[in-house]
Amino acid sequence: MDQTMEKKKVMLSGIQPSGDLHLGNYLGAVRNWVKIADDYDCFYFMADLHSITVRQNPADLRRRSVSQLAQYIACGLDPQKNTLFIQSHVHEHAELGWILNCYTMFGELSRMTQFKDKSAKHAENINGGLFTYPALMAADILLYQSDFIPVGEDQKQHCELTRDIAVRFNNLYGPTFTVPEPYIPQVGARIMSLSNPSSKMSKSDPAGCVFIMDPPEEIARKFKRAITDSDTERCVRYDPENKPGVSNLMSIYSSVTGLSFDEIERDFEGKGYGVFKPAVGDAVVEALRPIREDAARYLADKEYLRSVYADGAARASAIARKTLRKVYKRIGLVEKPF
Repeated sequence: MDQTMEKKKVMLSGIQPSGDLHLGNYLGAVRNWVKIADDYDCFYFMADLHSITVRQNPADLRRRSVSQLAQYIACGLDPQKNTLFIQSHVHEHAELGWILNCYTMFGELSRMTQFKDKSAKHAENINGGLFTYPALMAADILLYQSDFIPVGEDQKQHCELTRDIAVRFNNLYGPTFTVPEPYIPQVGARIMSLSNPSSKMSKSDPAGCVFIMDPPEEIARKFKRAITDSDTERCVRYDPENKPGVSNLMSIYSSVTGLSFDEIERDFEGKGYGVFKPAVGDAVVEALRPIREDAARYLADKEYLRSVYADGAARASAIARKTLRKVYKRIGLVEKPF
């Protein structure tokens, strides 16, 4: 067989449409996805089913799901090279999610760090979906026989659980699922909050989070107010342990300009934080400007976006259906007559 015709490895990931994409999503995930589009068979989805473990305003959830799709495309994810879809449009996710619930142990779910964190934040709504959503996440991944899952260091626990579920099922019924590996980029994998550099940038911390759709003046304001460090040596130097705030800003500046940490230190030698923080803000504004403008243009073309997510769902479902049919047969369910 011609080696050039070998099947590409499968990459899959999803982000909950709980708000606009932020700088951490872009630099830590989406920008890296763009770079690998020619090398992998890529599936990226709006994880709206995962979003409803927390109460959502229905109109906002619908709007954000479509807006996130527009932002994906504006970030450079070509719908012709990548399968882009909304999770709830592919019913196989929910179906396999239930089945994998039955092959996921209570103890495994109870050890999930994110369940503990979200339970603390949403004590009034600790629902069953919040507890069992890792099984749905496993279904998301295993449906497409994914070889790799692009995850941050803090999400490796979910990848390990998915692998455990896949191995358990394969041992019971024979080879059914590809056992996926985590794909962790070496650069830009972890962008921290501007207001708390010990925590990852998150939508739940608006003051420390720079959103792709933020207007330029808002981005500049957030960087001017960014936490640096309380040391008396107010120099721009990369030292994550002793200078986490400045080091985070340097990581961001390096990611959007391509400059090395040594080059940044030389450029800002003797200039202090008061000069450096606005410079980082200006660089981020210019890096996000074309993305924000393109996203606004796509959002104005609702028919185009509808065609993208309809085509993506059709392509995704065609593959997911094959896996689900195999699973049904393995566990003894009667084959569907349609």
